[in-house]
Amino acid sequence: MEHATSFRQQVIQSVSRHPMLSRTGIQERLFAHNFTKLVYPQIWEDPDVDMKALDIKPDDNLVCIASGGCNVLSYMTKEPANITALDLSPAHIALNKLKLAGIRHAPNYRTFFDFFGTGDTAANLNIYEVYFKPNLDRATINYWESRHGLANRKIDMFTNGFYQNGVLGRFIKAVHIFAKLNGVELKEFVDCRNLDEQKRFYKQSVEPIFDSKFIKFLTNRKLSLFGLGIPPQQYEELASAANGDMLAVLKERTRALMCDFSLSENYFAWQAFNRGYKDDSTGPLPPYLQFKNLRTLREVKTNVEFQNKTFTSYLSSQKDKSKNGFVLLDAQDWMTNDQLNELWQEINRTAAPGARVIFRTAGIHSILEGRVSDHILSNWDYKDQKSRELTKQDRSAIYGGFHLYEFQG
Repeated sequence: MEHATSFRQQVIQSVSRHPMLSRTGIQERLFAHNFTKLVYPQIWEDPDVDMKALDIKPDDNLVCIASGGCNVLSYMTKEPANITALDLSPAHIALNKLKLAGIRHAPNYRTFFDFFGTGDTAANLNIYEVYFKPNLDRATINYWESRHGLANRKIDMFTNGFYQNGVLGRFIKAVHIFAKLNGVELKEFVDCRNLDEQKRFYKQSVEPIFDSKFIKFLTNRKLSLFGLGIPPQQYEELASAANGDMLAVLKERTRALMCDFSLSENYFAWQAFNRGYKDDSTGPLPPYLQFKNLRTLREVKTNVEFQNKTFTSYLSSQKDKSKNGFVLLDAQDWMTNDQLNELWQEINRTAAPGARVIFRTAGIHSILEGRVSDHILSNWDYKDQKSRELTKQDRSAIYGGFHLYEFQG
């Protein structure tokens, strides 16, 4: 209990900017409490875009925020020397370790996909007991075998629809219920056969929902987006993409998710509208779940380690010029100027020649200029054109901007 409390306090410190008893301060602490649980069964950053930006080499040493692990495990297909995955959520660390055990010890691809691709069969409990549990550390076993609800254990989530669990999974479920109350069955979207049908489905069935008074009311409340992992301070960044009009931002991001990429290539759309990947594994999948990559993942020599630490505290213990890639996801949207400068001071110190930093923002533009010291940023080249190209290629469509910096120091 003391261990869990310490992580909760770290999350609170990471997201808190306002007095505890202020309205926003209360919202920040509610978000922190939410974030100590499983939030992302699947992360919503596109690892294919990440890998294009990172240009991973065999001797690279990467540092990443772990989240749901789709990024970390997908980077392994490029066979870097080392990946350190950091997260303040014990749930995310436990999920990453379970996925890695699945890669290394599942008896075959079908078993691996049934467990992590569909996550909804009773046989998965036996798979866990026989193949995964003997290869997990005690803390991870304790997490998955701890209580979930009144009668189940957390590992039972893999028998009844893993991707419908977690904060994000429950948020997507609520969206489906609300759409159904408005006469729209969102799951029918995955039956679209081409982009024209996808665009028609959005225009005729989904776009009108945004005009409901309830949606307009809800989107003006910061609490409404906690299910997307968006804390109060990031809500402001997100709204800034449309001059403060949150409804317009959400409408455009939804349109992009549904209309900018074919369903045959966009597994994020499958997660949003099917509430899971295609059951027979023939649909689009993150790289680590693809059949063609499992053998590579089992044979790579990449050293992967997971730690419950902040990015800044981890880097402070590392050697100068020792890291080649830094993956910050959208965490900087949560940070104060002081936190950003402390982080980038350590990134600057530990960056090897040519090192790359990638991150996403809820808003469109990079948040670093004018907030991080010029003395630090002068060592980094912002790849503006490349960043804009990769933003357009990000299939999740939830972020306003993807950003790539390269070390010139």
